Amino acid sequence: MATMADVARSAGVSVATVSHVLNGTRPVLPHTRQAVLDAVEELGYTTNTLARSLVTARTRSIGLAVSAISNPYFTEILQGVEAAALEAGYSLLIADPHDDPEHERKVVQLLHERRVDGVIVAPSADPRGLLAYLGRHDVPAVFLDRLVDGPGSGDGPRFDQVCADNAEPTSRLVTHLAGLGHRRIGLVAGRPGLSTTSERISGYRSGLAFAGLAYDGRLLVHGDSESAGAEEATQALLSLGVPPTALVTGNNAMTIGVLRALGAHGLSVPDDIALCCFDDFAWADLFSPRLTAIAQPGRDIGARAVHVLLERLAEPDRPARTVRLPCAFVHRTSCGCPSPSEEGTPS
Repeated sequence: MATMADVARSAGVSVATVSHVLNGTRPVLPHTRQAVLDAVEELGYTTNTLARSLVTARTRSIGLAVSAISNPYFTEILQGVEAAALEAGYSLLIADPHDDPEHERKVVQLLHERRVDGVIVAPSADPRGLLAYLGRHDVPAVFLDRLVDGPGSGDGPRFDQVCADNAEPTSRLVTHLAGLGHRRIGLVAGRPGLSTTSERISGYRSGLAFAGLAYDGRLLVHGDSESAGAEEATQALLSLGVPPTALVTGNNAMTIGVLRALGAHGLSVPDDIALCCFDDFAWADLFSPRLTAIAQPGRDIGARAVHVLLERLAEPDRPARTVRLPCAFVHRTSCGCPSPSEEGTPS
């Protein structure tokens, strides 16, 4: 197996220069750098990650804790995280907290014990144990998708956070349906305690207010961010004396449950009830009718989370920040429009 000394002899440089090229610890002249890289390729040299981590106290690895990895939205986030980490020369360790607060703390602890340089987490609805562990061990962390209330010494966030805009896009779905003449618009919201749920409820209520519609608490139900829960919640809406004529769903998994419930009641979308969804997904365009949806920038959220974490590792003392990325309104036919635009426009 080739060593760093072998690479140095082949390239005609010192071992220190090879180290600087491979680790990016000091600028090296372009022709020298290329000579080192050519020697690495020719000799088939691979770095000893363990040895390097003992010297630098860094493993160049990132821990990712995301629940429901089978969810297409989180799959997109994972793809964004993986691509950005690989581009930066980092490996990725993945764990599924199952949206359980105790398991969440345990998997993050396990990632930390594997000596990852930092973690990226989509927190549960009750992240108190997670926050306590991260703070006690001073673990560099970025929260994605879901925000955490945990201010530091000032009024800002305690940890870096990356997410999509939630309130305004939900408001836009509601006002769109109201503009089509709907006056009883229901919301199948996600799991209570999640920031995405509370922000989308806020957007729902502001959309009603903007359209001049009164808020009716009976039209807001929780599907717990899952298909089965959404199916049950939709049944409750349909059993009202005066059921809604239009629905907004809080994520893609719940959209499936809502469609099942509507089908079980023999209701057709959009002829009997209009439907708009938060979360677009690959096959939304294949449904009949095709689903009008808010598309989140999942890959961009994942990639940005990696960049924010790397910035945190480079500047540990800088103030924490929250980064919000815009969504897109994808106008199809489930809302009941006769000739919707096929283009997504920033929301």
